Amino acid sequence: MPEKHLFEYAVIRVVPRVEREEFMNVGVIVYCPGQGFLQTMYELPEDRLRAFTSELDVSELRDRLRAFERICAGRSEGGPIGHLPLAARFRWLTATRSTVVQTSPVHPGMCTDARETLERLFSQLVQ
Repeated sequence: MPEKHLFEYAVIRVVPRVEREEFMNVGVIVYCPGQGFLQTMYELPEDRLRAFTSELDVSELRDRLRAFERICAGRSEGGPIGHLPLAARFRWLTATRSTVVQTSPVHPGMCTDARETLERLFSQLVQ
């Protein structure tokens, strides 16, 4: 039987107008310390996002989400945060924010393959 590993995940949300508390799930971030795994997947459905507001700057959103990818990858591409250990990077990315890009509360689970889990969660929670 394959070994199970603890993982944590959060849903990445776009909140076009923070005061209205409406959001759209656009991505997932998964952290699995047992597999040394920290990755994110996202997509920006521009037409659906524009239904919230026409004032949305999609290129800025895309840049913010790319920052999630760079921080997950670590090293110099992730800037100062990218040099932190995986756990610290995950905690930094999932910290509570009052901005257009936010994350859900963190949820735990058990998995055998973190990459497969990321893809499954993305399919279930975003697509």
